Formats: sequence, C-alpha cells, structure tokens
Amino acid sequence: MSLPLTDRDELTQDRPELQKVIQEIVDSGFTGLQLRVNDQEGEWVGSAGVRELGGTAKPPTDGRSRIGSVTKTFTATLVLQLVAEGRIGLEDPAADHLPEFDLDRRITVRMLLQHTSGVFNFTGEYYEDGTIAPGIPWQGQEWVDNRFKTYRPDELVRLALSKPARFEPGTDWSYANTNYVLLKLLIQNVTGRPLAEVMQSQILGPLGLSDTVVPETQEEVPEPHAHAYYRYEEDGEEKTVDVTRQNPSWISSGGDMISTTRDLHTFISALMGGKLLPAPLLAEMLTPHPKVGYGLGVMVQETDGGGTVITHNGGIAGHAALMYSTPDGNRTLTAAVNYVDDAAMSLAEPFQKATQRLVQEVFCGGQAEPADEA
Repeated sequence: MSLPLTDRDELTQDRPELQKVIQEIVDSGFTGLQLRVNDQEGEWVGSAGVRELGGTAKPPTDGRSRIGSVTKTFTATLVLQLVAEGRIGLEDPAADHLPEFDLDRRITVRMLLQHTSGVFNFTGEYYEDGTIAPGIPWQGQEWVDNRFKTYRPDELVRLALSKPARFEPGTDWSYANTNYVLLKLLIQNVTGRPLAEVMQSQILGPLGLSDTVVPETQEEVPEPHAHAYYRYEEDGEEKTVDVTRQNPSWISSGGDMISTTRDLHTFISALMGGKLLPAPLLAEMLTPHPKVGYGLGVMVQETDGGGTVITHNGGIAGHAALMYSTPDGNRTLTAAVNYVDDAAMSLAEPFQKATQRLVQEVFCGGQAEPADEA
C-alpha cells in the first residue's frame, strides 16, 4: 500500500542541521522554502516559513511551484534526444529546422543550447557599459497589470530578431531566453507535435513525473502550492500583489514549467544517471563553455570542497527553484522558494547566499557560513 505524501515524508532522515539552514535562509527575507536532499544518508525533506503572507501554515514539503529557467534543462534534454535519434545534428544550422525565421545560418543548434548564438534576449539586454535595451515588460506595475496576457512563441522570437544581435554567432556567451523559445519551435517543427505533448511522451511519462506541468498559457499552479508575490510602487505607495496566478507565455520555454522538489530530484538523478541520454550526448551536455561553465542546458560548477555539481536554477516572479546533482546523480539537492519579488531584485543577493549555503551544507560536508552572513 502506498503511503500518503505526508506519511512518506515523515519517514525521512532526521537532519536538524538542514532544518536550521533553511530556517535561517527564510529569516534572511524569504516567505518560505521547501528543501529535498537525497544522499548517502537517505532522503530528507523539510520546509520553513509560510505558504502565504499573513498565514501560519508552512509551505507544503512537496508543493508545486513555478521553476523558471530550470525549464531549460528539460527543453535541452528533449533536443538532445532528437540528436540521439538522428533527427537533428548539434552542428546543423538552426535555420534548417526553423525556416519561418530569417535566422543567421551561422547559428547552430548547439549555439542555441549553449547561449552562444548572440540573438537578442526578448526579456531585455543589459550591457557591460550599464545601458539597457528593453524587451517585453516583465517587471514593475506594467507587468503586474498585464500578467494574464498571452504571447505567442513566434511573437517573442520575432521581437528578438528585430533587434541587433549581441555578437557574431559563436564568438561569445550571453544568456538569452530567446534561444530556448527557438528550441521549443524547433522541437515542434521536427516532431510535428506540441512541445507539451513531446515532453510528456519523452520525459514526464517515462519518469512518472505526474506533478510536472508544461502550462503554455494555463494561469493556475495546481494545489498544493505556496504563494508568490510581487512588490511595486504606484503613486508613491508600495503595493504587494499575489502573482501566483499568471499567464507564463511571456517567458514560454525559457522558464514556464511547474514542478515539485520530488519530480526535480527524479529528473536530474535520471538525467545524470544516463537514463535519458546516451553517454556521448550526456558528455556533450556536461562540457562547459569556458567563459561561464554553461554546458547544453546545465551549469557545471566546482564546489568549495573541490567537487563538481551539475545545476540549473530558476526564478520567476516570486517563485524560484534550485536543482543540483553530483555528476553520477547519486546526491541531489532540489528546492522551491517563495518570496516577494520586485524590480530592484532586492532578494538577489540573499538568494545567491542562500544557494551557496545549501550547496556547502549538502555537497561540501556542512562547512556552512555563519547564520549572520546568510
């Protein structure tokens, strides 16, 4: 007989040091945090903070959450599966599979996966000299007021392609959501099926990821879930709005998926364990760009303890997700964070420190930073 979720979670290891860390992270300014760790000691799950402002209930230990750019790792895996099937090649000009756009023929499938295409980021570009080239509205009151608007993927791409490229294809690295919307359209063109259907048949179904959703334009986060918030100023008055419900088509396959810490653990451990890709393509995926350590849809990072972790994190309007694994998939850290977002990204530094603390605790033998530095 299968146990209910709460009972299953009660069977996990007692790890007071992990509960202490997540409580201290919440105390640094986050609304709530759900954490799942799988390692040689077994599985541990816990949560801290609250699931919604003004409430007292803690976030559900396996609640559904928007995972932001962790979506990119799922999308990249689908593309590499098509490579494994011989339906596309990593060095193919992307234009061959995306004839509806006048793409620079020097841009390859690999460049889209690795963010080396140079295409403009439709959510805006931030240049080294401090100048900003705006894209679609995704911050401030303008985004809040229009958060139920539907954007078509080709509309986002055409906006990006109407702007100057950031650099010549393959000559530099710059993170651009446009790359992954192009990959969504490429997958659909090659398979003749919607991305959500391909994702279900190739990854979600085979791995039993029943709590993971490709929402397209669906506004709801299925229960149970913690709430996400956005803060902005209107007429000199600060307002905080619950933005859990939104139409995620504005980010599309750059970051629209919904999942749980359990499903993210299952996915990344299966991916690293060679269950989704043949070994040569997994090796390609894990070969980092020298500038930033970005492979094909994942980051390859060295820990303070001299080890390696494979990761992709994501944040989207008051929800964030963490996904870390050792290269063999045997040790994973997956987390979901809910918080009050704002245009100033005032929690960006605490978020960075929080992830560093968790990685240190789980992958480097617990040499965590003191609480007052979290």
